[in-house]
Parts: sequence; C-alpha cells; structure tokens
Amino acid sequence: MLILGLNAFHADASACIVRDGVLIAAVEEERFRRIKHWAGFPTEAIKWCLDEAGATLADIDYVAVNQDTRANMWKRAEFLVRSRPDLGFLLDRLWIRKERASASKLLEGIFLGETFRGKVQPVEHHLAHISSAFHVSPFEEAVTISVDGFGDFASTVWGTGCGTDISIDKRIYFPHSLGIFYQAITQYLGFPNYGDEYKVMGLAPYGEPKYVEALHALIELLPDGTFNLNTKYFRHHTESLPQQWESGCPTFDDLFSPEFESLFGPRRAQDAPLEQYHRDLARSAQALYEEAFFNIARAARRNTGITDIVLAGGCANNSVANGKIRRETPFRRVYVHAAPGDAGGAIGAAFVVWHQMGGKTRFPMEHAYWGPSFSDGARAAALQARIDDLEVENCYVAVVSDEAELCRRTAAAVAEGKVVGWFQGRMEWGPRALGNRSIIGDPRRANMKDILNAKIKRRESFRPFAPSILKDHVKDWFEEDDDVPFMTQVFQIREEKRSKIPAVTHVDGSGRLQTVSRSINSRYAALIEAFYAITGVPIVLNTSFNENEPVVCRPEEALDCFLRTRMDTLVLGNHVVERRTI
Repeated sequence: MLILGLNAFHADASACIVRDGVLIAAVEEERFRRIKHWAGFPTEAIKWCLDEAGATLADIDYVAVNQDTRANMWKRAEFLVRSRPDLGFLLDRLWIRKERASASKLLEGIFLGETFRGKVQPVEHHLAHISSAFHVSPFEEAVTISVDGFGDFASTVWGTGCGTDISIDKRIYFPHSLGIFYQAITQYLGFPNYGDEYKVMGLAPYGEPKYVEALHALIELLPDGTFNLNTKYFRHHTESLPQQWESGCPTFDDLFSPEFESLFGPRRAQDAPLEQYHRDLARSAQALYEEAFFNIARAARRNTGITDIVLAGGCANNSVANGKIRRETPFRRVYVHAAPGDAGGAIGAAFVVWHQMGGKTRFPMEHAYWGPSFSDGARAAALQARIDDLEVENCYVAVVSDEAELCRRTAAAVAEGKVVGWFQGRMEWGPRALGNRSIIGDPRRANMKDILNAKIKRRESFRPFAPSILKDHVKDWFEEDDDVPFMTQVFQIREEKRSKIPAVTHVDGSGRLQTVSRSINSRYAALIEAFYAITGVPIVLNTSFNENEPVVCRPEEALDCFLRTRMDTLVLGNHVVERRTI
C-alpha cells in the first residue's frame, strides 16, 4: 500500500510517502521554493517524494490530506446562525473548501499524461496532528494533545492513544484558540510574519510576568481544561481578514481588535525599539499560555492514570512549555516529534489512513532525516561550478575522506572560534536543523552569538542559539535527563555549567537542547565527540544553515550561503572549504 500524505492549501505545505506502514520520505515545499512557510499545493515536494519512492502517480493507492472540510459541520452551522459574520468571512471559507476538493485534479496537472487511480482520503486536521505524534512515538499508550490556531473548525483536541487506535475525548471549537491568542500577541509586539511566535518565546525571559492578570481579560480558563477567548479583543471570528494561503509566503492581517489596543496601548511598530514593557508583556503572555496549556494537560490526564504524553499542533513548537511538563503535571515521559506544526500533518494523515485501511504495524520515528541527500559527485559539481567565486574569496578546497579526521579537523576549527557550515546526508524534516543542515559554533565563547549575528544570521539579539549535546552527557549539564532528539524541549542548564557554555545559555539559564547519539546520526555525534576530546565540553552550538531563508536543501544553496556571508568554513560531505586568512 502506497500512501501520499499531504499538508496542502495552507502554510508549511508538505508531502510524505508511506509504503506498507513505513515512512520513506518527507519534505516541506519551502525547501524547494526557497520561500519560508510556503503555502499552497506542494507540487515540488510531491515530485521529490514519488521519485524517492521510485513510484509514479498511478502507483498511489491513497492521497491522505491533512484537512476534512466535512468535519464538525454542526458546530460550524451553530456558529454561523449565532454569530452572523460578514459575507466576506463566508465567501473566504467557501473558496477554501472548493480548492481543497480538487487535489486529484491538481495531481494530474503535475504529472501530465499520468492517471491517478487511487482515492483522496481527507483526514480531520487535529486527528492528523495527533496521529503525527502518537503513531510515530515510542509509547504503546499515551495521552494525546493537539493545540494550534484552527483546523476544521477546532483549535484544541485531546484524547488517548492505545496501540494503533486513537480516541478523542474533547474538542475546543472556533472562535476559541490558544494559537490565535499567542499570534495576536506576536503581532501586537511588532512581529508580523507568519511563524514569528518563537520570537515572543525568545523575548519572554528578558521580562517579568507583570501583566498576567491583565491578560486574563482576554482568556478565561475553566476547570475542565477548556477555555474561552473574550472575543471583543479579537477580529478573526467576525471579519474577512486579508490573508494569503496560495503559492507563496503566508500572510495575515491583524488578529487583535481596537479594544486590545485600548487595554494595552498602541501596538509596537515593526522597526520600533523594544522597551521593557514589550519584554514584560511577552513574558506575561508566555506565562498565561503555559497556565492554559497545563490546565489542558491535567484535564486530559484526569482519570486515565497514563504518565506518557505526546504533543502536536503548531503550539507544540512552544519548546519552553514542553520542557516544563514533567515539573508542572503528573506526566513522566514526553514525546514531541520533529514537525509538530501543520507540515507534520502530512505524516499524521498518511498514518491515519494506513491504520484505517487495516495496517497493524507502527512506525517509531527515531530521527528526522527524511529529506533529499546528494552524492559526492553532486557536491563536487556544485563546487566546480563556483570555482572562480571561491578563488575570488580566497578559499581553499580539500577532500577529507577519513571521517575521524574530517570530524577532528572540523572540531578544531570550531574550537578556534570559527563558524562552520555543516552539510551532510539527508535533510531534516521539520523546522529545526539537527546536524545535517546546521551551522556550528563554539558554545564556550560568550561573544559567539554576536559573531554569528554579525557574520550570518543578522537576527534579533534576544533570540537564543541551541546546544547539541551527546545523549549520555545530558544529566551532567542539564537539570533534567531525557532524550530530546528533535530540539523540542527547553531544560534548565545546571547552574555551575552555565558559565562554561554562555553562547547557548539563555538569559534565564535555559537551553533548547538536541540530544545526539551515534545510533541516530553517527557523523554528527563523531563531530561533537571530537570537540569534547579537544575542549572537555560535549556540546556544540547548533543553528540552522540559512540566512533569512528556508534551511538549505541542495549543495548549491549551501555554497551560496557560504559565499554571501562571512562563514569561515564549509564542510560539504567530505569536501572542506576554508577561507584563508590574509
């Protein structure tokens, strides 16, 4: 059975292939289009996935789509009768439904001359999210929670998973949404781009939770785990808000209402300086989000006795809240997979269909390396095509075939304070660079964040960089000991260790860690081991290989990024490119 899973007609469009219950490939469309969070129908991702599987359009049995416009129809009707939103609001949603009904025609438009003989199977949005976490988790039984903006008229869903079965216990419907709450705060604070919520999360530790009580005017938390937005502070439920979901970068109009600004004052302009008030509001919003999320988690666990939890939905990217679950709730084990947002719904939809069609086997996702890879010949060709540019930049190119020597040489460069682009193997699935499309730095250098921002990233100074740590050393450097292979949780770094790794220690003493082991990524682990041998620190600074763009996919993109920035070294498979000092 061959299943093509899709997240389409939305931001973070993506595709995956599952063959007989085994994931073969998964990739986001943005990596090919080079536009962040690309929204629309993932044509290039579909082409690559089928090619990777050695399949044609005619071979596909099912196309599983992360959306079912028939879901929760009675709730939609009830809302429309009660609220009577404007005509534009209704027309927008009718257009979206029409577009999402044409997946089979769009597929045949991609593969001209081929016929699609399979069946398009819509999957309810939050069921796809939960499946994307539970069906690939290491747990046979777990509480399951999905929290995001909206999908199929719901924002939050929880239940339980057992074996291959998922049961839904509770849904929170439109217009009430923690994702909308957090996105509105993000916009108000002057971060207007889709996906900018992580900036609020990064800014929050610089503030104090002074405005939690004031923010409670926006959201009411109830004893059963549910919540209600005070809709007078929001616009999403009554107006047709300008937005772009087709063939490009997704955009949103403001979600907050004039009453919001009456309560909190004028919004911050995007280019205005950040004041302490903005930092305090960010901290307060994060605190209230955590309060609401833990209220959901406790309610979801109530009467189950289950101590394992899996998370999905866009809000599961809130790694700070994820890292506090074991301290704030009765759960003891937490699984958040590599792409908890909408892109991950492609995998979830595929596995829902696999199990609905009688598939009994589960597929534990132990790593995130499901994207394109490139041969030595392709990497060498990319370098040869830019040889004149490399000479102008005074670069030296060498081939180091021995892996131990390659890692030792790279680790020595990192220990000297150099910034290294590290391009290896299959590209990561999900928003995080996890050691195959990464920029590596020395975590011991207090000025490394400034160096990276000056040379490459050019991003806000408050945003932290992440530590990649050898799995066996987590307990020695962090206050909690757990395997976090997808960089989806933030833990507190042990107080006595913080001064040793200032470049990856956030202002509140925390770090968004990635655990690394030989069994999952042998070359990246070998690099960190080599750095450990030189420095006594089993950690490297890891950030995504990009410069205000999607993470690089192809060798040509890695080389472009290297040449247009001030990166010191590029390790492209076994090829090492170094800028000579003059």
